[in-house]
Amino acid sequence: MTEILLRGRVLTFHDEPLEGEASTDTYAYIEDGGLLIRNGKIVALDDYSALRAGEGRNVEVVDHHPHLIVPGFIDCHIHYPQMQVIGSYAGALLEWLDKYTFVEEQKFANQGHPERIASAFFDELIRHGTTTAAAYCSVHKASVQAFFTEAHKRNMRMVAGKVMMDRNAPSGLLDTPQSGYDETKALINEWHGKGRQLYAITPRFAPTSTPEQLEMSGGLVREFPQLHVQTHLCENMAEIAFVAELFPWSRDYTNVYEHYGLLGPKTLLGHCIHLTDAEIGAIANSKSVAVFCPTSNLFIGSGLFDLGRLKKSNVRNALATDVGGGTSYSMLRTMDEGYKILNIQGQRYHPLRSFYQATLGNARALSLDGVIGSFKPGAEADCVVLDARATSAMRVRMETIETLVEELMLLQTMGDDRSVAEVYVTGKASKSTLT
Repeated sequence: MTEILLRGRVLTFHDEPLEGEASTDTYAYIEDGGLLIRNGKIVALDDYSALRAGEGRNVEVVDHHPHLIVPGFIDCHIHYPQMQVIGSYAGALLEWLDKYTFVEEQKFANQGHPERIASAFFDELIRHGTTTAAAYCSVHKASVQAFFTEAHKRNMRMVAGKVMMDRNAPSGLLDTPQSGYDETKALINEWHGKGRQLYAITPRFAPTSTPEQLEMSGGLVREFPQLHVQTHLCENMAEIAFVAELFPWSRDYTNVYEHYGLLGPKTLLGHCIHLTDAEIGAIANSKSVAVFCPTSNLFIGSGLFDLGRLKKSNVRNALATDVGGGTSYSMLRTMDEGYKILNIQGQRYHPLRSFYQATLGNARALSLDGVIGSFKPGAEADCVVLDARATSAMRVRMETIETLVEELMLLQTMGDDRSVAEVYVTGKASKSTLT
């Protein structure tokens, strides 16, 4: 039996804080908190002194004061094959895909390349405090094998899948409806539920899949209803026009996925920027998740995610980096850009709400509430230790900080990987082991 008692200022959420809500019913904050972890799971959260006098009496203590301990960050949309695409100059989505992304992803057919990138990818996640991600692999089966092998070795909970794409891409990135189905099914049988690994059925997006492939993707959903589904939706106006040409019978872009049975409570729809009212209704009725990717939306010039409009229709939402269209692996940087996108539209993104979203909110979006994203007893003990004085500029600003909310705002405005003092994956320190 392995046990550890983490001491520090501890923050965890029970529910989504609403703008202007000052009550603590939605979160727990303990100034001198203790987090007791046994065999990789949360046993108890309480005042440090109470835990030390009780269950944590003979347990090893790691004191992280004055730092803040929060649940590990969760990223709901990221492309691991795009590590070497970040910061590529292009005017818009389709140009960016053709000129850089598809070129880069073809390298995953080369022996040793998927393994090297997977190792570097997980190092970056840990460095930035992200302990779970919903990730796209490339079309190559080897890319998925490398991804899950590395995640399993590090005991990190991941959701991922091989992209299926059988048209409108270079020949080196194309599968067929049958091979996409067969390889996906084989990977599901090998990896889903192995350790902490979860498989996501992943048709890249409607422009790169024929009706036959989308039909077979829907067949996989019917065969494996417990799995996640991930794809892209309404990111760019040219993309939407292209979908209308490819599927002239469809009412709209969302209707394509609806027609093939790809919407549902475990479906993650990346971007969702340019939606009609009918599309919002279909997403809400299916309980699918609209994923907000702020740094990507700004960098590629796709548009502004309208969170307020979606929430009025009870659309579930998540937050994500979307590396490599996104420009940072950091959920702190992602919160910052999300704040700006919403603020420019006259919407507030309170720091309690954004930290909720990056932890419990994203866990709920992944249907993993109670498993990750909080310090609820029995949850997996993924934690990140944050230092609001990590840089000289932050230290100067902290001299005037008086409240937790002000500190969270500072962390999401000026923080990055330097603010991540330590990361625990199922109760084991991970950042300190990086070379």
